[in-house]
Amino acid sequence: MLTPIIAAVVSLVAGIFLGKVIFAKNTQKIEDEAIAKASDIVKNAESQAENIKKDRILEAKEKFLKLRAEFEDDSNKKKQILIQNEQKLKEKERSIQQSMEQTKRLESELSSQRQSLNAKDENLKRKLEEADRKRDEAEKMLASQVAQLEKIAGLSADEARQQLIDALRGEAETKASSIIKNTIEEAKLTATKEAKKVVIETIQRTAAENAIENCVSVFNIESDDVKGKIIGREGRNIRALESATGVEFIVDDTPEAIIISGFDPVRREIARLSLHRLVQDGRIHPARIEEVVAKTKKNIEEEIIEIGERTVIDLGIHGLHPELIKMVGRMRFRSSYGQNLLQHSREVAKLCATMAAELGLNAKLAKRAGLLHDIGKVWPEEAELPHAILGMQLAEKYKENVEVCNAIGAHHDEIEMTSMISPIVQVCDAISGSRPGARREMMESYMRRLKELEELATSFNGVQKCYAIQAGRELRVLVDSENVSDEKASMLSYDISQKIEKEMQYPGQIKVTVIREMRAVNYAK
Repeated sequence: MLTPIIAAVVSLVAGIFLGKVIFAKNTQKIEDEAIAKASDIVKNAESQAENIKKDRILEAKEKFLKLRAEFEDDSNKKKQILIQNEQKLKEKERSIQQSMEQTKRLESELSSQRQSLNAKDENLKRKLEEADRKRDEAEKMLASQVAQLEKIAGLSADEARQQLIDALRGEAETKASSIIKNTIEEAKLTATKEAKKVVIETIQRTAAENAIENCVSVFNIESDDVKGKIIGREGRNIRALESATGVEFIVDDTPEAIIISGFDPVRREIARLSLHRLVQDGRIHPARIEEVVAKTKKNIEEEIIEIGERTVIDLGIHGLHPELIKMVGRMRFRSSYGQNLLQHSREVAKLCATMAAELGLNAKLAKRAGLLHDIGKVWPEEAELPHAILGMQLAEKYKENVEVCNAIGAHHDEIEMTSMISPIVQVCDAISGSRPGARREMMESYMRRLKELEELATSFNGVQKCYAIQAGRELRVLVDSENVSDEKASMLSYDISQKIEKEMQYPGQIKVTVIREMRAVNYAK
């Protein structure tokens, strides 16, 4: 029984010993491998450190060389600057020496001239004394001769002078009228020739389209069935349209058409586009109408800004305030006496630029003033000021040039003109507005202006009849040949034209023609 136990114990001890031996061998092997790996890592670290050290040394050398090259370049530049400064100083010294020498020469010349002037002054004094002496002698001689003449003629000098004045007064008046007429004709020929040259060249180089805007817009429809949808049940749709757009819709008068009536062209355009979209969509009810009108208003505002930007780009005008650009765009939907305001302003801008260039003035500033001269007409708020003054205030508000502001405010003579651009803008505004077909006037105001023109001419003495012809551009005056002579006829024409200029407002110019006819009638019996 003990033998197997002992054998087991011996086997166990032998196993434990054998395990320790094997464990010791494995541990030694692992330690040897770890030592080998550690030595490899140390070698690699040393080689990497050596490489890094070499790289740092190379970088330091490169940086040193670069810094030295920069230092040398900087020092060379400073040397060159010093050399240039020395050269400049030497040149200045030479110029100072030359100026000093020139000053000495001038001083010597001035001293010599002073001496000669002193000599001339003494000579002049002697001559003046001699002239005074001779004048006294002449006065004494004249007085003695006048006394002798008075004794011979039996009249005093004042009486003879008065008789001579009375005799020459009539002749002088006739000659004066003829001289005035000739002078005026010569001045007109010269001034008219030059003015026509500038105006004709300006107009020839500027082309503009002519647009007539009315107070109504026409919206065509395919059939009258659409009118029922637009009117709506009990007229609610058309009431919603008129309330949202602020214009009047006339549905029943014209077949296959709807008339949009309103004084504001922007509102009429919004109404027309909104109605077009509603008819295309087919859904017409108050809520849809308000939605479409709101979108159309937004689109019109964007279109106004786009029109203004395109206009200033086309004209080559830069730096304009965004609010002024917006006002320029609003001109597209405004009219003045039937003439589209944007087209009129573009035409005036081009005319101003061309005329200013012909006269040697600032063409860009003149073009800017020409474009902005009527911005007071498109101000959306109600104002009691004239449009020229309002436009000037708006231009001043948005920091426009002083000359541009003055040209805007003075183009209808509300304020005094302070620059040469102001009369150019006034003239070009008149040229654009007075072209045949450019503008339309109401019949009543047109007839009233012609009647006032004829009444003004007939108020002069000697006028028998008066006729305004050529649409008020020419006034023909018939005078009494017995009371008005040829010389008085020319003076009468001048006086009538001056009175028209002072008392009347008119576009362009008015030609005044005075006609004097002499008739001799006899009867043979």
